[in-house]
Amino acid sequence: MPYAEGRIYHDADSHIMEPPDWLFPYADETTRSKMESLYQATLAPGEHDEMADHLALQGDPAFRAKDEAEIMLRKNWRATGATLKEDRPRALDLLGFETQYVFNTFANLSLQKAEHGDDVDLAVGMAEAHNRAMLDFCSVDPKRLLSTCYVPLMDIERAPGIAAKAIRDGAKGLLIACACPKHHSPSHVGLDPLWALMQEAGIPVLFHVGSGGDFFDATYFKNGLPMEKDFHGGAENFRSVDYMAIPGPVQMTLSTMILDGVLERFPRLKFGVIELGASWVPSWMRYMDSAAEAFRRHEQRLQKLTLRPSEYVQRQIRVTPYPTEDTGWILREAGDTVPLFSSDYPHVEGGRNPLARFEASLADASEDQRDRFYRRNFEDLLGPMLD
Repeated sequence: MPYAEGRIYHDADSHIMEPPDWLFPYADETTRSKMESLYQATLAPGEHDEMADHLALQGDPAFRAKDEAEIMLRKNWRATGATLKEDRPRALDLLGFETQYVFNTFANLSLQKAEHGDDVDLAVGMAEAHNRAMLDFCSVDPKRLLSTCYVPLMDIERAPGIAAKAIRDGAKGLLIACACPKHHSPSHVGLDPLWALMQEAGIPVLFHVGSGGDFFDATYFKNGLPMEKDFHGGAENFRSVDYMAIPGPVQMTLSTMILDGVLERFPRLKFGVIELGASWVPSWMRYMDSAAEAFRRHEQRLQKLTLRPSEYVQRQIRVTPYPTEDTGWILREAGDTVPLFSSDYPHVEGGRNPLARFEASLADASEDQRDRFYRRNFEDLLGPMLD
């Protein structure tokens, strides 16, 4: 019996647990010579050192006999299909999800740092290596495992070509960094050919946690008290204080794109905001509306907008709440077109029973609203990308 049943579920956030050298076989020789191994963050203390032991269990018949019973209990390296692509369709069967968006776990930070460096060829080469790796992993079941590829925006002229290749090769969503590019805004008109290409293809722009740059000033931790541990028991992942800063970069990036008219010029271009929380969305929508009202008289860009900023969000932006957030409240305040279901499989952060948490917060939601949350908002986000 699958974990989820009784309706169609599309999972907007799942992951590969990639080893440190994951990108190297997929990189060209020049890029490989410049790359470093991926930093293995978001793990329990010592878990990286036990990676080989966890992976060896995937070949143990006694361990695999409990795949179904423990599908939501095993996390990170121990989870079915987390690293071995041949096992991922089996995991999807046991989860009961129709499809899964598949993201990297450890690469976003490296990709974003390369993009904000000075070596354009390295940033592009790393992005293309990442894209090959993601497409290869999802190739075992490409109709259900939906690959996400990365497009660096640092070189305005090259970005459309990187996106076009990823689309041709089978990408179902294109990641851009939450952090602003180093030398220009993400709303720069020179990027319009990229947005036009994506709109025509029907492929969404995706933002994911881990690509926000230096979004948090660590001085806030110098409080004279012992350092708190994160939910893995270590001190290298998110804790309550830096959790508060997670949506900051993507709020600024999306605000700039909305107020500068990108969503006005490309009304069919969709955006997915993944694993960045959603409780911030209702107030952010209203804050943008107030900005548009306050500055419209003197700003020509605002005078060109035919909708309120919050209406662009409802029309074009879809966001995944964390299971610990009140999804019912977000749905009511932001609009029922905005929230997306996600499991964060196989990460610890997703919890052992995210459906129970979501259902509890959706107690007052209608069946139509539930269907939007679990299925139709995802189908709207992907459009023709969803077979």
